[in-house]
Amino acid sequence: MRKVVIPLAILALIGLDQWVKHWVVANIALNQVIKAIPGLFSLTYLQNRGAAFSILQDQKFFFVILTVLVIGAALVYLVKNYQKSLWLVLSLVLIISGGIGNFIDRVHLGYVVDMVQLDFIDFAIFNVADSYLTVGVLLLILILWKEENGSHHKRGG
Repeated sequence: MRKVVIPLAILALIGLDQWVKHWVVANIALNQVIKAIPGLFSLTYLQNRGAAFSILQDQKFFFVILTVLVIGAALVYLVKNYQKSLWLVLSLVLIISGGIGNFIDRVHLGYVVDMVQLDFIDFAIFNVADSYLTVGVLLLILILWKEENGSHHKRGG
């Protein structure tokens, strides 16, 4: 069952990310700020040619290579471990989906479409794929930490 659900989940998540980005580009002017929920978040269309917090601007080739490597590693790990914990699978699905979502932007547009601006904190403007990546990586770290901590405890160390 997971062999069918996993690729469909990845496609659905990528589709949602790309749909949101398309909607933003079609409906919000570049650099325009629309208060979605005042005090919570706004929609602000930006073109990010770098990474998080706009670091490494205009390094498209670097990001394309890095993304291919990360997605490749995540796919290999997913194929080898898809029958393990649902949480592990979810973390990898989120990482792969987020990576591919931003990869599509970089290759097709030359930049990543960002739009979510948190109004209650001074934080980088991000997109749906970035959210997938952040949650996926944090979840994976927690799973691996718990796994390592559990196996270390079992060894009596």
